[in-house]
Amino acid sequence: MAFTRTYDGDEPVRINKWLGQTGVCSRREAEGLIGQGLVRIDGEVVTDAGRKIEPGQTLVLSDAAEAELAAGVTIVLHKPVGYVSGQPEPGKIPAVRLLTGANRMGPGQTPAKDASLPPIGRLDEDSRGLLLLSTDGVVAKAVIGPQSELDKEYLVTVRGPVTERKLSLLRHGLELDDRQLKPARVTVAQGQTLRFILTEGRNRQIRRMCDLVELRVTDLHRIRIGPLTLGDLPEGRWRMLSPDEREALIRGSGAAQ
Repeated sequence: MAFTRTYDGDEPVRINKWLGQTGVCSRREAEGLIGQGLVRIDGEVVTDAGRKIEPGQTLVLSDAAEAELAAGVTIVLHKPVGYVSGQPEPGKIPAVRLLTGANRMGPGQTPAKDASLPPIGRLDEDSRGLLLLSTDGVVAKAVIGPQSELDKEYLVTVRGPVTERKLSLLRHGLELDDRQLKPARVTVAQGQTLRFILTEGRNRQIRRMCDLVELRVTDLHRIRIGPLTLGDLPEGRWRMLSPDEREALIRGSGAAQ
């Protein structure tokens, strides 16, 4: 059942302030929910983040709003080259630096500058594409848990002759760190660009696979994680993961409960 509460104060108060005072969520989270159209007052969808609730009015948070608050935060980022996914070494730039209001696409709240949003899976500094940053343990388990069935898709531009023998080796037959790799789906997308679909994520796996067949990677672009795609999200921009996308990731991973 959706969260419902009637305001019993004496004076009108901003919705985000009231929700913060009552411990339902932070002011910033309230603004994000309003921006997504997930808050109603007396049956009317609230669209103004500065809206005040009047004494006796009833506020309702939709089921999607409750799920978002319970699940934590997951951000979909189109990471450019030059940013590191996780905790950076000195002189390196963390991907979370890109999470500004100016870079946001669509509704949602901008994380605080000191927010802890660990990456779900690796994406190297010299690679670009779809990166998830999240405080949601269920999403993390769905994407990188040992039982996850989600695959990841990459477009990889290489230098060197692309032959059928090399493609066959990339698909199966290679070892890294004395361990056989799982079969991969590798096809020619166009010219020197190959499409890789993997079900595992060893350290710098694609680059090392290509090295073994004498192909040099010049661009690596992750475009999909399971059912989630980059779509038209521009490079360097970010958006919030929607409740439907969260459910699809969990269901697709085989981790649905």
